[in-house]
Amino acid sequence: MQLNYQQLGFRCGLEVHQQLEGKKLFCSCPTLNSDKEPDIKFERKLKAVAGETGDIDVAAEFEMLKNKKIIYEANSEDVCIVEIDDEPPHELNKQALETTIKVALILNAKIVDEIQVMRKTVVDGSNVSGFQRTALVAMDGFIDTSLGKVKIPTICLEEEAAQKLEEGKDFVKYRLDRLGIPLIEIATSADIKSPEHAKEAAGHIGMILRSVEGVKRGLGTIRQDVNISIREGARTEIKGFQDLKSIPKVIEYEVKRQLDAVKHDRELKKEVRKAEPDFTTSFLRPLPGAARLYPETDCLPVSINKKYIEELKKRLPKLLTEKLDEFEKKYKIPKELAKELMHNENFKNFVNKFNKIEPLTIANTLINIPKEIKTRFNLDSSKLTNEDFEEVISYLNQGKIAKEAVIELFIKKINKEKINIAEFEAVSEEDLGREIKKVIEEKPGLNASAYMGLIMAKHRGKVDGKKVMELLKRFVK
Repeated sequence: MQLNYQQLGFRCGLEVHQQLEGKKLFCSCPTLNSDKEPDIKFERKLKAVAGETGDIDVAAEFEMLKNKKIIYEANSEDVCIVEIDDEPPHELNKQALETTIKVALILNAKIVDEIQVMRKTVVDGSNVSGFQRTALVAMDGFIDTSLGKVKIPTICLEEEAAQKLEEGKDFVKYRLDRLGIPLIEIATSADIKSPEHAKEAAGHIGMILRSVEGVKRGLGTIRQDVNISIREGARTEIKGFQDLKSIPKVIEYEVKRQLDAVKHDRELKKEVRKAEPDFTTSFLRPLPGAARLYPETDCLPVSINKKYIEELKKRLPKLLTEKLDEFEKKYKIPKELAKELMHNENFKNFVNKFNKIEPLTIANTLINIPKEIKTRFNLDSSKLTNEDFEEVISYLNQGKIAKEAVIELFIKKINKEKINIAEFEAVSEEDLGREIKKVIEEKPGLNASAYMGLIMAKHRGKVDGKKVMELLKRFVK
């Protein structure tokens, strides 16, 4: 069924959460996510308290009524008594604040004069204290999209929650290594006009975030929540998106769920739901309100002066979108491959150093060939070092090997086998021409592709397929 989102009264906004590098937000613990066995274990039960309005938040009360025992485990390598809630928070992480302000400036937002840390009641166990510390950093930003401006009313800096490991009928278990990692929260207005527009906006914000130094990269460091409603429906917040590609499908399914409820006269309530692997959603808890916020009395306000902001404006990075454009136009790299090269420090260095090779060949050697080794040969290509890449690309630049030999050389390096470069030395153009003439004389009447197969099979890894075909076209009519 084709949906007309405008007619449905579709409203949609995003919340993008991005982890930052460095130390944790309110202590000096590193943001490691330790994989060591836990040496800290304890249990708690949490209770919801009234916020500034004097009311207990409906979502917090819902979690409290479950009356579950909460089990925590951690490793002291990246967790201290601040995360355990046995010590007040330390001074707000200045590096994390600076990174957040840079992101806010790129998002065209206005930086607040004073930063006041707030407590946000969270009693599902993901925060040991029973609340998450969060601070408003900037307001009234926007991004430009293909369908117009998407406003960004708030940009906050807050603590990352603990990682849930296991949940049973009467307990829930968390790992604390993630707790306290600095997290930028970017909230958009309900300006998103369709599921695909949501994906575009999320991708645009993600590119801006990855442009700024100090932002974590890799799986699990960024996540998106989507807020959706339709006319006669109810606002629903959906969490748990694994990637951008799933956003349109989950939104479509949620709209259909609300439409079906309206059609059959079923009550729809404001709630938080989880995105499932099949793009459907499942109920988590009632949607929280403003009743859960109140000031953090253990943190002093941080004043932000205009001179500091002007200095940061001078140090804003070039956006990845600009870098992407440069890679496509200057180096003739396809867009998808260019995206993967964005954070590869070796690419530009190798392009400048090894100027006898096309940039595209270097790009494929750095990105695509390791992927091929992993899928075709089930080998761990992450074992390849910067030195390995430089050595092999150097051989290509000197004409000692053909491109076809790269995979075999990398496999030998992964397996720590001794390499005799003479085994891979490229056949000269003169020798290759003689070889082609000889094959044609021995097996007359074949087409160019057949001769190509014979030559490549005989000189595996020693000849450039492109060069072979160029020479064949001279001899085969």
